[in-house]
Amino acid sequence: MVHGMRTDTHSGYARRNDRRDTATRYALLPLRIFLGVTFIYAGLDKLTDSAFMKESGPGSIGDQMRNIRDISAIPELVDLALKSPVGFGYAIALGELAVGIGTLIGLLARIAALGGALISLSLWLTMSWSAEPYYYGNDLAYLMAWLPLVLAGASVLSVDAWLAQRREASGLRLR
Repeated sequence: MVHGMRTDTHSGYARRNDRRDTATRYALLPLRIFLGVTFIYAGLDKLTDSAFMKESGPGSIGDQMRNIRDISAIPELVDLALKSPVGFGYAIALGELAVGIGTLIGLLARIAALGGALISLSLWLTMSWSAEPYYYGNDLAYLMAWLPLVLAGASVLSVDAWLAQRREASGLRLR
């Protein structure tokens, strides 16, 4: 009689590992969806708000920047934007839109996430810098939320993953 280990007794553990591996692969997907949709919405909101894209007036980008200039961490950034507030408003709105789309569909996901982190950093250093206590300023939380996507990219349900699979299948794997 041969003594050995039964392999069928550990199948439950293997299934748990499979579920854990799947959960790990998909862990950043909710964050990608949230940040992608949020930045698309923010960009479209700015582009469609007739009061926002003006140099002055209630709700305008120009008035907002003039109001926060002296309480921002880097007033020189605000001064630079005030040279062309409407142009800066369009740059931010289009940047948010590009970052949101790239993040949501997972196209150049790390670059899109870096763009989102830079937008959030600039808004934190200007618009929400004076929030007290600091955790009332949501731009810092957005900055921190972008960092896992900068590091990990979009490994599932993304254009990047699809392109990587195509490259691998055709033998054009980049090293």
